Amino acid sequence: MESGGNEKERINRILESLEQQYEGRTTALKYSNPFELLIAVILSAQTTDKQVNKVTEKLFQELSTPEDFAKLTPEQLEQKIKGVGLAKSKSRNIIETCQMLVKEYNSQVPQKKEDLLRLPGVGQKTANVVISIAFGEPALAVDTHVFRLAKRLGLSKGKNVLQTEEDLMALLPKTKWASAHHWFIWHGREVCTARNPKCSLCKLSLYCPYYQENSALAGGLKTD
Repeated sequence: MESGGNEKERINRILESLEQQYEGRTTALKYSNPFELLIAVILSAQTTDKQVNKVTEKLFQELSTPEDFAKLTPEQLEQKIKGVGLAKSKSRNIIETCQMLVKEYNSQVPQKKEDLLRLPGVGQKTANVVISIAFGEPALAVDTHVFRLAKRLGLSKGKNVLQTEEDLMALLPKTKWASAHHWFIWHGREVCTARNPKCSLCKLSLYCPYYQENSALAGGLKTD
């Protein structure tokens, strides 16, 4: 990465371009309240949002409150969410989370990150997604798309999502954290894909070390 004013300008150009392309886009997960968002995000681990939406369309018609989920056995819930990956462990975590919500949080999704992280199945990414989308708090969740783009764009050399999150929060304006999360995700899905990224179509190529390092391989950029 460059240093000083040039690097700051590069980052600003990246954000400006992403905002122009994806302004107004938010999560693809379908939900109607913070509780449904929490469940959907837990279900989304190692599963596409499209597949989660297929499962929750029926699930949320049948089960709409923490009390509804808390009454089930893990085996019963597993059958209802078997269309997503890791259904066995997710069913157990969701039921335990819902039991905690009922007993400790008056059946409400807590708005503080530290409280969310106490819930089974809720990690850093899930907590950040919930507080930023449901409650409008500044947070920058790092999923596989955000992690990949941060690396390719030279915004982070982090070895894991926590390091990458810290790097991005240090570089990007706090007011842009939540929006940038979505911009990175949509760009990662539509353009900067894990395999065969569409670099020839990418409006960030001028600011992208990954593209510049591999541009000699025209038509067949290597993948990570």
